Parts: sequence; structure tokens; C-alpha cells
Amino acid sequence: MSGSSESSSEPLLPEALGEDEKQRPQPADESSSDDASRDWIAAMRKLADELERESIDRGDLKILHRATSELHDAFRIFSPYRRRRKVTLFGSARTPATHPAYQQAQSFASMMAGHDWMVVTGSGGGIMEAGNRGAGRDMSMGLNIQLPFEARPNRYIDGDPKLIEFKYFFTRKLMLVKECSAAVACPGGFGTLDEMLEVLTLLQTGKQTMIPLVLLDAPAGRFWRHFEEFYREQLEATGWVGLQDRNLFRIVDRADDAVDEILRFYRNYHSMRYVGSRLVLRIQRPISASQLVRLNRQFAHLLLEGEIEQRSAFRQEANEPELAELPRLAMRLDRRQAGGLRCLIDAINGMAD
Repeated sequence: MSGSSESSSEPLLPEALGEDEKQRPQPADESSSDDASRDWIAAMRKLADELERESIDRGDLKILHRATSELHDAFRIFSPYRRRRKVTLFGSARTPATHPAYQQAQSFASMMAGHDWMVVTGSGGGIMEAGNRGAGRDMSMGLNIQLPFEARPNRYIDGDPKLIEFKYFFTRKLMLVKECSAAVACPGGFGTLDEMLEVLTLLQTGKQTMIPLVLLDAPAGRFWRHFEEFYREQLEATGWVGLQDRNLFRIVDRADDAVDEILRFYRNYHSMRYVGSRLVLRIQRPISASQLVRLNRQFAHLLLEGEIEQRSAFRQEANEPELAELPRLAMRLDRRQAGGLRCLIDAINGMAD
């Protein structure tokens, strides 16, 4: 199947069709609204006028212009694939093709592409090359960082129109996460750990919509198990993270287990929005009255007040008409309960079995 765009004559497999990423609030904890695009254009013009009046330093203006230009290019390139589910793959650029972690990443990417998911990488060598190689050019996107070394895109994405060049890490990291429906981290160094922990922080703080984060080791590997030991002994035991936060990531050492973890996350759960103070979970099939009672009994501790209610779409969600018929579960969530929210989503998906 070609990954050219959503307008392709071949329909996507159901598991690859997600929300319109252009309508996903950024950050995720912002309430849905009906603000017009022209209002934001006017605000940007006003900001430009203020910058001119305030005689902002030329160096700062260069940062603003370059960052805005990079994001504009990225938005344009991602736009044709805005409803295609994507998995972002992190991992070391230094992993040789003979390493089991490379082969694991390649196999994983190939399997996800087989489910019509696109694979997004940092476009470099090692694990990133394995991801683009496994997914194939049509199903790949690459976000290349310009460095004096390790800067050449791998041959499986080099020259592709879905390759985006970045000068700044912060704009690149935004785009690696902004439109993905899952993130997978293979073993790696500082960059990999930075990217994985950034996703984990965004999930914990509610700034990223809930997605599966999978730490994929080489077969029988211990890289992520050692991280888990550090997490338990140095973070959890000291109270620097909450007990529920461990639910925000999964550790596996088989590519097919990583695929299963991601697809199972969307077995019934579809997407989420905030409408005012209420969290709204869109689900693909309604749950029964008895299942709703069970959810309220099991997850009452996650709520600030009231109960979980099953209902139709809110008026504020009218900007996504293709999702209007999906059932909703609405609640006033304690936003410190990100790990508990992941457990709630898992329970909803389990009810679809």
C-alpha cells in the first residue's frame, strides 16, 4: 500500500485511522475551542509589531524566525498524513546493522507498516535507519537534525519529500511527538534517553495526549530492565515519582509484543480532549451500563467530583465532524493521576474483549 496521503484510493486499515492531528490541542490539557485561524494570524501580526517596537536583538529574532520557519515546513509536510496513525521510533544512531537491537527495530517497523501505520524517525543511522528500512520509504518520515557529525540522513529516507531538516533540537522534538499515536524507544545514549524521558514527562504532566510508550529491548536484553531498576530504587522509592507513574511505560524484548501493546491501546479507546474542566475520552464502541458501573467503582479515586458518564459529542468538538458519532466517556479527572488514566484506558480496552 502506498503511504502517499490520506486521499489515496486505497483505504487505510481501521487500526491506522486516527484523529485529525491538526485538531489535537497543543498542549493536550488545553480545552477544545472554536477559535478561528484568523484570530491567531492577527495575534502573530501583533506580536511582530511588538518585536519591532521593542528593538529585539537580532540574534533573538533569528531564533524566532528560524524556529517558526522550521515548524511551518514540518506542519506542511505532515499535513497530508494528519489522520494516519504514526509511531515515533527512538534509538541510537551508533547501533550497527548486525546488532540484535537494530534487527529488532527493523522488524518492529516492518510489522507496524503492515498495519498501515507510518514510522517516524530522526532519519539518522543505527536504530533510525532500521526504522526507515523496515517501514519502507512510502511508510517512513524522517526528521533530520543538522549536526557537524551524524547529520546525513540514512539512505532509506534521504531525498524523500517526507524528510524534514531541523537546526534546533526543540523544534525537532516537538514534531517527533506532536502527531504521533505511539512512541517506541530502543537502547541508546543521551539523545535517546532525553527523547524517551521527554515523552514520559509530557505524559506525566498531561501536556501530551495519552499514548503508549514502549521501551523495546534487544531479545533477552537488559538495557531497559536496568532503567526500570533505577526507576524503582532511585525514583519511586524516594517518592520523586508517583506509584501510578510506572503505568506510563511498558518494557518488552520482542518486536511483536511492542506491536501488540500499541494496537491493543486502540482496541476501543480512540482519542481524548478536554472540554472545559471535563476530560472526554472518545471510544469506538459504547460500553454497557454494567461496565460503566464497574468503571466508576474501580476508578472513583481518579475523579475530583461526580462520576464517569457515557454521552454523545460535546458542541465544542464540532471541529472534528468525522468523529461526531463516536461515544464519549466524560469525567472531571484529577490531572495529577496520569498513571491512573492509563489504567482506566486499559480497562476500557479490556471491556472490548
